[in-house]
Amino acid sequence: MPEQIPWLTVLTFSPLIGILVLLFLPKANSRSLRTAALVTTLVPLALSLWLFAQYDPSAEPSGVYVEQAAWIQAALNSEALNGVTSYVYEFQYRLAADGLSLPLAVLAALVTTMAALASVHIKKRWKAFYIWFLLLETGMLGVFLARDLILFFLFFELTLISLFFLIAIWGFFNREKAANTFLIYNGIGSAIMLIAFVLLIVNAGFQSVQDGETLRLVYSGNYETILANLADPSAYVNLPDEQMNGDNPFFMSEGMRWTVFILIFAAFAIKLPVLPFHTWMLRVHAEAPPSVVMIHSGVLLKMGAYGLLRFGVFLFPQQADDAVFVIALLGAANILYGAIVAFVQNEFKLVLAYSSISHMGIVLLGIASLNEIGLQGAVFQLVSHGLISALLFLIVGSLHERTGTTELQELGGLARSLPFMSGVLLTAGMASLGLPGLSGFVGEFLSFLGLFDSMKWLTAIAAIGVILTAVYILRSVLKITFGPLPDRYAALKDARLIEAVPMIALLAFILLLGVYPSILTDSLQYGFDRLFEQLNSRVGG
Repeated sequence: MPEQIPWLTVLTFSPLIGILVLLFLPKANSRSLRTAALVTTLVPLALSLWLFAQYDPSAEPSGVYVEQAAWIQAALNSEALNGVTSYVYEFQYRLAADGLSLPLAVLAALVTTMAALASVHIKKRWKAFYIWFLLLETGMLGVFLARDLILFFLFFELTLISLFFLIAIWGFFNREKAANTFLIYNGIGSAIMLIAFVLLIVNAGFQSVQDGETLRLVYSGNYETILANLADPSAYVNLPDEQMNGDNPFFMSEGMRWTVFILIFAAFAIKLPVLPFHTWMLRVHAEAPPSVVMIHSGVLLKMGAYGLLRFGVFLFPQQADDAVFVIALLGAANILYGAIVAFVQNEFKLVLAYSSISHMGIVLLGIASLNEIGLQGAVFQLVSHGLISALLFLIVGSLHERTGTTELQELGGLARSLPFMSGVLLTAGMASLGLPGLSGFVGEFLSFLGLFDSMKWLTAIAAIGVILTAVYILRSVLKITFGPLPDRYAALKDARLIEAVPMIALLAFILLLGVYPSILTDSLQYGFDRLFEQLNSRVGG
């Protein structure tokens, strides 16, 4: 593999090439615009799959793929402070892929391609739609691959801006209210995250560089630097003892660590979402166009869990270890609340929205386990739920286009007129409730197994949610597909090729992960090795 080719950069920014092509296409030619956007999404999909296949985490501690360059530098000379006479603020362009981020990047690329196919239902302003659509993909890929805090924040904000316009312009009746609610909640989360990142950079984001008698401190948002400093406070600034006066003025206190950890947890809890920060997500699921919800439910919610793992658990393992019961309790609450409320919904989109809340609770349980089995289960659940929810909302879009509704009372008997779609819906439902042989089972099993050793009773109570999941999924799916067929639905046409292809592709990945889960767990196991060494060393094994 030629090292001079910046594969991660190509992967992240390849959607921008499609945007340039779209700018020169006629805005009224929907077929050309759709084709250009679809072909563009195939590039990051193919590249991410290739990188995943080539990935060898044993090659070096941080993985095979790392790219870094100086971006912005500003030097500040000041009066000597403990021998430090120069401060440099450096914002870096740094991308990296490991066993945690690479599977999620593949998920983002795959779901985006499937959503591009599903966007056949979009009826207006095609050029603007696909431009924002591809910007959203760039933001998602950047979030999972960025290893500089400021760069991560910029990519994160790009996803918020893109999704806001996709909801506000192409959503359903209450789209503007849903978009504004989304922006308010996630904007607050972003502000909290930025505060946490600034505190991290100021307290742990610097390295000392000795230049003769001058000691320079280089501040940056480099994730590896911050991780190393937090793991070994004595490595913060290697100043002579006579200059230190027996004390390290740059040491990050326990109180500051807890402050930053709580801020990070709150920021990403809004994105996940964790109760009670879930109401914005319900409106997005109900009002956004189905192809956009495929990405939102399938990928964007996973950014919350990814951020919690990357910047919460692995930077502050001691704080995470002390907070595991609270995290597990919130996870159990998510599972039970989402499952119970989903059971009484009559709008299928809301059933799936509350189902996402419940399934994200399983991710929290896996994180709370703080062991290899549970954390592997959490990430596996992220990927699995991303595929399953994308498939379910793909079917929702096709059903809505044909029937004009997704209200359960108004549907029924569709297995007669839509046998293919009904079969895919039933299989996706089985995956969602955790049927063995499908991907949903593996993530749930590993997450519960990881937590069971330390919190048996809480795990048992949370497991009730799995039973409730079977109830509300079967209730919804059977209501849609079986029973009397209304006369107005008798002549409905089954899935077209452009709809069947993404359904089959997503279903194939769900089956693959269910039958052969080690294709993902092996990557996660090796990718977590270095992180677990640091985690165990700081929590006493």
